[in-house]
Amino acid sequence: QVQLVESGGGLVQAGGSLRLSCVASGRTFSSSAIGWFRQAPGKEREFVATISWSGGRTNYADFVKGRFAVSRDNAENTVYLQMSSLKPEDTAVYYCAAKESSYSGGYYRDRGQYEYWGQGTQVTVSS
Repeated sequence: QVQLVESGGGLVQAGGSLRLSCVASGRTFSSSAIGWFRQAPGKEREFVATISWSGGRTNYADFVKGRFAVSRDNAENTVYLQMSSLKPEDTAVYYCAAKESSYSGGYYRDRGQYEYWGQGTQVTVSS
């Protein structure tokens, strides 16, 4: 099993930056792909970014390409989401999720594929 705890959210002005962290516990973290998702009030949870367990492959939603970057440090059991050029429409609760994978380069965009979820961290971008 994997337990996930997100942090780093907060209030930021449009154009600003935040770095979210997802700290994991559990022996299978290093063989788990990690995804970041977000959910705004009244909307469905949507895919933001994902990284394979090797860290060698990443994938992003079109609306964050060039602005967000996902990375991981398996020695620290942590995945990061660096968010730059933030917009008011990026306001949401951000969640990280883990999926155990036998393929080091596997990444996943579908929230239904993920087995473990954190509790989320609020990001608010003011205009």
